[in-house]
Amino acid sequence: MRYCINCCIDLLPNDLHRQCFRCRGPDHNNQKCPVCKRENKIPLYTDSKQMKWLAVLEVRTDHCESWNGFFCLRKGKLCSLMFGLIIMTLVMVSYMLTGAKHGLLLIPSPFHYGAFASNPSLMDNESLSDMKDHYQPSKINISYVKDYSSIKLIIDTITSKIEFTTRQRPDLEELRKQEPHMFSVIPNKFLPNSKNPCWYEEYRGNTTTDPYATNSYALYSKRFRIVFDYLRKVFWNHLYHFKDKHYRLRCLPHFYIIGQPKCGTTDLYDRLRLHPEIRFSASKEPHWWTRKRFGIIRLRDGFHDRYPVEDYLDLFDLAAHQIQSVLQSEAVKERGKMNNIIIGEASASTMWDNNAWIFFYDNSTEGEPPFLIQDFIHAFQPNAKFIIMLRDPVERLYSDYLYFASANKSAEDFHEKVAESLQLFESCVLDFSLRACVYNNTLNNAMPVRLQVGLYVVYLLDWLTVFNKDQILVLRLEDHASNMRYTMHKVFHFLDLGPLSEKQEALMTKSPASNTRRPEDRSLGPMLPTTKAILRDFYRPFNTKLAQVLFDDAFLWKRT
Repeated sequence: MRYCINCCIDLLPNDLHRQCFRCRGPDHNNQKCPVCKRENKIPLYTDSKQMKWLAVLEVRTDHCESWNGFFCLRKGKLCSLMFGLIIMTLVMVSYMLTGAKHGLLLIPSPFHYGAFASNPSLMDNESLSDMKDHYQPSKINISYVKDYSSIKLIIDTITSKIEFTTRQRPDLEELRKQEPHMFSVIPNKFLPNSKNPCWYEEYRGNTTTDPYATNSYALYSKRFRIVFDYLRKVFWNHLYHFKDKHYRLRCLPHFYIIGQPKCGTTDLYDRLRLHPEIRFSASKEPHWWTRKRFGIIRLRDGFHDRYPVEDYLDLFDLAAHQIQSVLQSEAVKERGKMNNIIIGEASASTMWDNNAWIFFYDNSTEGEPPFLIQDFIHAFQPNAKFIIMLRDPVERLYSDYLYFASANKSAEDFHEKVAESLQLFESCVLDFSLRACVYNNTLNNAMPVRLQVGLYVVYLLDWLTVFNKDQILVLRLEDHASNMRYTMHKVFHFLDLGPLSEKQEALMTKSPASNTRRPEDRSLGPMLPTTKAILRDFYRPFNTKLAQVLFDDAFLWKRT
C-alpha cells in the first residue's frame, strides 16, 4: 500500500491510513487524482517497504501511529539522536582542525610539537612601518610548543645577529627643527644660585586667568585635579613682581629615574621622597618625554592632542614654589648661599620607550630612529643625572607579565607568550639591525611579552653616546633588596645630598617595600624551568655585554 506524501501530510491531523482515500491503492494515477492535480507527487512506501527517511521524520513529529504506536516513537527518537551525534561530531572535528591551524584551541594538546620557522618573506625594499603584516603569529601553532631544542634554534639565530653598533648623534640644529616650540620655552641657561635647573618666565595673565585651564594632565587625569585645584589657589602668592611685571619660577628635574619597569623604581622613588632636599613631580611617572609630548596616552588607543612642554613644567610647580621660597630668603640673598633643593622625575619608560619616533620623525637610517629621548634632554640639560634600577631580566619579564596580563595568567601561558615573542624578534633581526628591532613600535606591540625591555645594554649604550658615564648611576634591585642602606647611600652620594639624621635614615630604609607582587600573582608560583632556561639563553649575550660596559660581573645574574 502506498500514499501520496503531500496529501497525507495535509491530512496529518486526522488518521493517515483512513482519510487518505483519494491516493490509496496500487492503481493510483496522479493524472486522475484530484488531490495530486497531475503533479508528480513523491510516494511514501509503508508495510515494511523502503521509504524516504526525511519524509518519515517530518510525518513522525506529529503522528507516530503509522509506525505502530510506541515502537514508532522509540525508533524516531533513535534516528534523531544519531543524526544529532553525527552533526556534533562534524562540528567538533572542524573546530579542532581550524583551531589547531590558527592557534585558537582553548586547551593545549600535549602531543603538539613542531619547529619554529623564521620569516624570510620580508623583502629588503620594505620599510619598517610596513612590517605589521610580517609580525603576526606563525601559521604553526607555536603557542603550545614546549620543545626546548626548537626554541633554542631561534635563540641561536638571534645571537648570531647581535651587533652592538654606535649610533650617530644628531646635531643641535636638527633637534631644533624637530621641536621648535620646546626650544622657544626652555632657556639654555638657568639660575646660578640654584642647584636645580630653574628660570623665571614672564606671566602675562591677570588675576581672573586660570593658569592651568588648558593643562592636559589636569583635563584628562582625575588624579591631577586635586593638585591643580590647590595650585590655582596659591598661584598668585608665588609670582615674583619686578618692574610692573609678573614672573613665575619654572623648573626642570635635576635628576631622572629612567628605568626599568618592574625593577624597583617605585620603591626607590618612595624612599627618596623622604629626603628633605628632594622634591618630585606631581606624579611619579608623567611619561612626557616618551609619550605625552607625542599625544600618546596608550599607543593602542591612537593619538590624542600633544601635551605641550608647558603642561610638563606645570607638574613641578609645587616644588618650584618651595625653591622660590629658599631663593627669596635672606640667607640666599645676603650670604650668597645656594638652593640645595632638587627635583626628581621617575618615569620608568624614559630609558627605553622610543616607540613614537616612526610616526613623527623622518630620515630614518635602515629603520633606526634618527632622534632619541636622550638627545632632547641633553640639548636642554647637559648636566642632568640619571638613575637606572635593573634586575635579572628573566625575572623582570615574568613580573612584567604577571603585572600587566589581565586574564588566564599561568606559567604555561607565560611560556607560550615567550615562545611566540622570540619568533617575532627573530623575524625582525633577520632583516634589520638590533637597534631597529629594539625601537620598532610594530614589533614591540606584536610581541605578547615585552622581551625588548630586558635588553638593558642596548639602551644604556645609546644613553652613553650622549651623556658621560659619571652622570648615570646603575643599580641592581637584588642589591637594593639585600642591603637597602648601602644602595641608598650610593644614591645620596651620586646626587650630592646632605647627610640624614639617624631617625630620618631609619625611616627611609626600614619602611616596607613598595609595589611588590600581588598575592593573587604570588599564588601562581614561579615560571616553568624550561621557560627560565630559554630566557637565560636569550638574555645571556646582552648581560655579558652589560657586565663588560659596567665592569661588574654582578650584572651577569649568574646567582639569581
